[in-house]
Amino acid sequence: MKVVISIGGSLLTRELSYENFKKYADVINKISKKHKVIVVCGGGTTARTYQSIARKAKASNEMLDFIGIMATHINAATLSAFIKNSYLVKWKSLKEASKEVKKYFGKKVLVCAGYDVGCSTDFDSAYFASLVNADLVVNATNVDGIYDKDPNKFKDAKKFERLSYDEFIMIISKNPQKPGEYRLFDLKAAKLLKEKKIKLIVIDGRNPIEIVKAIEGKHSGTD
Repeated sequence: MKVVISIGGSLLTRELSYENFKKYADVINKISKKHKVIVVCGGGTTARTYQSIARKAKASNEMLDFIGIMATHINAATLSAFIKNSYLVKWKSLKEASKEVKKYFGKKVLVCAGYDVGCSTDFDSAYFASLVNADLVVNATNVDGIYDKDPNKFKDAKKFERLSYDEFIMIISKNPQKPGEYRLFDLKAAKLLKEKKIKLIVIDGRNPIEIVKAIEGKHSGTD
């Protein structure tokens, strides 16, 4: 199976340690024995911390995006060091990154990050998935699936076990889309996955084993 695994930066940076990165790498190494894999890393706390500082200095949205992109590459480069047979797609334009993805997909475990200003890593994941005609995108976050509203803020938030793309798009269209605020999923990414008919599973990635379970169809997230 051809799989794109999007790992939220908050998962990688919540415990900034050798052990934490290794846990995710071990899972990816296991998956890559049976599947062709692309990993896309988010920026997480690193991105949001720097963006918060720059925002106080009146940085433009374009600059905030760029700061976030650089944070994703710190995470991706670090994770890549742990992954066997990995190929790190370093920062460049998304168009140029796509050439490397096409060249090495299936030969290496591709470790990617953010590239173009204005594009979230959710979009990059969807774009790379469409590029290689992936069977599945696994979006590993710090929430155990998709809710009708933020479960960290609202106790009555309702979790969905299954959603159509139309339903999903309706929910996320109400969410902020500013740099550092892709709380649920990027709207453009959802529309692209719908167009290309690529399956998306959103899981709680705080336990890396959930990524394996998602690929096996045994997860507790949202289809």
